Formats: sequence, C-alpha cells, structure tokens
Amino acid sequence: MNRALIVVDVQESFRQTARWETISAPDIADRVNRLVRLAREAGDLVVWVLHAEPGSGDEFDPALGKVKLFGELERRNTDPVVYKNSHNAFTTTNLQQLLTMHAVYAVTICGIRTEQCVETTTRVASDFGYPVTFVVDATATNPIPHRDLPADASTAEILADPRTLGAEQVIERTVYALAGRFATIATVAELEAEAAAEASAEVPAVAGA
Repeated sequence: MNRALIVVDVQESFRQTARWETISAPDIADRVNRLVRLAREAGDLVVWVLHAEPGSGDEFDPALGKVKLFGELERRNTDPVVYKNSHNAFTTTNLQQLLTMHAVYAVTICGIRTEQCVETTTRVASDFGYPVTFVVDATATNPIPHRDLPADASTAEILADPRTLGAEQVIERTVYALAGRFATIATVAELEAEAAAEASAEVPAVAGA
C-alpha cells in the first residue's frame, strides 16, 4: 500500500443546496466508486474527506446531519474519514500523518468542487512532495457567478448572467492551472485502462501457447 485515493467532500451537504441542480457531474458517486474499486484492487489506501463548519447553521453544520458521505459510495468501515474546515484536506486534519503512517508516496485525488477544495488539496499535496493524479471527470463543480452579483442571487439569476463562468469552463481552467505544475491529469477510463494493461502484463505466459 504505497498510494492513496483521496475523495474530497462527496457529501450530502452539496445535494441539499439549490445549486446542486447545476452540478457538472450529478453521477459523481458512480465515477468515484470506479476509482475506489481500482484502489481496492491495487491494495491502495482510500481516504474520505468531509467538510464541516460547526455552528454555521447551513448544510455544512454537522448538527444538521448533512455532513456525511453519499449513501451510494462504497466505503469500508476500515477506511479512514477526516473532517476539515479549510479548503484543502491537509491544514486542519491529520491527513498527512495518515499518509505517512501508511508509507504513501503518491496520491490520486477526486471530489467536489473541482476548482475549490479538490484543486486546493492537489496543490498542497504537490507542495508536500506527493506526485498527484487529478482525475478530472471524477470531480464536479457548479457555474461560478461574477463577483459583483449579489450573494443571495438565485440559481436562475446566476445562469442568466452573461458574466457567469460555466462549470465546463471552470473545469477547463483548473486543468490548465494544474497540468504539468501540480498534477498529472487523467480520466477514470484512462486509469481503468492503465490498470487493465498492468494486470494483463503480470499474467504469466502459458507454456506452449
């Protein structure tokens, strides 16, 4: 076990917000589960990260019961779960200690939101010296409103504003920022193909075949 899959903030908090209807990958749990299966097959550590803001009174307040993983995610009881209250998954948690304890030398990162907690975790992991694989289609985000739009703008108002940055644009910009600097960019299918090729290469040749 020398690698780790870090799943960032794939939690019910997001599905309880009005903005969930604009999420770029509503099937993100299925995509994450595919990565989890790859990690299990490779014997890698799987770490689940949840964002909590105690006392906030919103969907990220643990007291309201929404700070929990999507029910369909394939978590084992032995998988560590860490709770953060910073954008990255390291600063306010024992994540680095966990990785050190398991002799992890490289990490794969996915989750919600692409340009926020997932990207920030990727940057910090890279600065700590971990080679990072950023699985772009196993991340999800929303359109981002212009800074001058009122904070209480509705989803309809955000989408109608021509200054709004679409989710796909956000993801594209994140990839441009990370690639070659902080991470290797990959898709779920590419990692599955890579794992299948490695497994095929390990199968011994049959004598006389």
